[in-house]
Amino acid sequence: MLLQLGSQLCEVSSPHLIRPGSQAHLDAQDTGRVQNLRPLDWASQEPQPRQAPKSLARESALPPPKSGHSSRPIQRREGSKGRGTGKEPRRTFEKGEKKRSQGEGPEVEPPLTMAKRLQARRLDGIDHNPWVEFVQLASEEADVVNLGQGFPDFSPPEFAVEAFQHAVSGDFMLNQYTKAFGYPPLTKILASFFGKLLGQEIDPLKNVLVTVGAYGALFTAFQALVDEGDEVIIIEPFFDCYEPMTLMAGGRPVFVSLKPSPTQKGEPDSSSNWQLDPTELASKFTSRTKAFILNTPNNPLGKVFSKEELELVASLCQQHDVVCISDEVYQWMVFDGFQHISIASLPGMWERTLTIGSAGKTFSVTGWKVGWVLGPDSLMKHLRTVHQNSVYHCATQGQAAVAQSFEREQLHFGRPSSYFVQLPQYIQRCRDHMIQSLQSMGFRPVTPQGSYFLITDISDFKNKMPDLPGAADEPYDRRFVKWMIKNKDESTLRAMDQKLQKWKAELTP
Repeated sequence: MLLQLGSQLCEVSSPHLIRPGSQAHLDAQDTGRVQNLRPLDWASQEPQPRQAPKSLARESALPPPKSGHSSRPIQRREGSKGRGTGKEPRRTFEKGEKKRSQGEGPEVEPPLTMAKRLQARRLDGIDHNPWVEFVQLASEEADVVNLGQGFPDFSPPEFAVEAFQHAVSGDFMLNQYTKAFGYPPLTKILASFFGKLLGQEIDPLKNVLVTVGAYGALFTAFQALVDEGDEVIIIEPFFDCYEPMTLMAGGRPVFVSLKPSPTQKGEPDSSSNWQLDPTELASKFTSRTKAFILNTPNNPLGKVFSKEELELVASLCQQHDVVCISDEVYQWMVFDGFQHISIASLPGMWERTLTIGSAGKTFSVTGWKVGWVLGPDSLMKHLRTVHQNSVYHCATQGQAAVAQSFEREQLHFGRPSSYFVQLPQYIQRCRDHMIQSLQSMGFRPVTPQGSYFLITDISDFKNKMPDLPGAADEPYDRRFVKWMIKNKDESTLRAMDQKLQKWKAELTP
């Protein structure tokens, strides 16, 4: 079970993946501590080619048109409805069904069924998205605690809201296109701000690309760098988009698991106890390996990778000439004195690393959809090619607001007045509240070092309440998540406490 700590939001979901049958899943079962981390069953299946529906299947022969009749299919004129005629648009007919025109001639042949495959093969096996399913489920209830998606339900910092208001009501030219690869004040402040953190002289024009959220940055990176047959190493558990983005680009996902270290009975678990096995990790690198996906702090585990762990990854990437795509959207949400380190700051890694960030996670404005990629021009030029031939441009006003917010943070950086200091303090309080609530119910949460999320062992709950609604072959954790998404209150934490205590009372003999 996955839970989110996003301020008042405390999520329960499972679109973040530990594949059933993977070593991490088997080890979790062996320890008896995290047995129910298995996510949605769609993720466990190898993508299988889907056959086109019968209505789209190519036929060996089409019936010839009747004598005196046109073989052209019936077409509905564009805009036939509501153009002053008051008539409904012409009805279409299934194959084999005929329509006799009244007073206008003989029978009319229905349109031919399209025989070609519609969807591109790169979509095979990746059409299901857990966010779509769970958000739809939450929307169907009038009184819901939405424990299904990662966004804060509290206000962004005032300076960010004011910056956006100024962008909307100020310079009217901000309603127009800006430069395709990023609004110049934003690329400039990103280069300045992160250049100091990474120890690099970052060129705003060559080393920065502004994207439609970090999601857009990831997609652009996969499309630009992963080719047919390339292997991409992904650490489990992982954010759900890494695998389908690899497949869409023609690559082959290769998984390596974080494994939990044994703990004493009754001792709380921590994401810092989950480690990569150096020998196993090294075995995943081959001559076909193109990219390594790093996510720190990790979603959903909340693990913050240590310098030693990052040095191991860096050494293997350099040894095998592999690009590192580093998803660091939660870099400001780090707790308990742990420190976020960007792998691009390590010796020899700037030249082969793409560092991805998100204004949505940085300033709690997920709806703005402003993200960025930082990296060497040798890599970035290929991302720019994808970007200019796809989205081309991101919303100017959102970029302007993010630029102004970073300018403010640069002045306050490291001080108590910095939002990057205040945000993790607040999220940590929410995390501690969530952990206490879950422990009071008999769950065994894994304390995260960072990010919005935590995972928890629900095996004791399953023993007490094994039969939850759902299909017989549906994994228990998936049914559990659906069961959880049922209540909403102005304070999600308070609502969660009330619901948990109600469930506890129901389970008590």
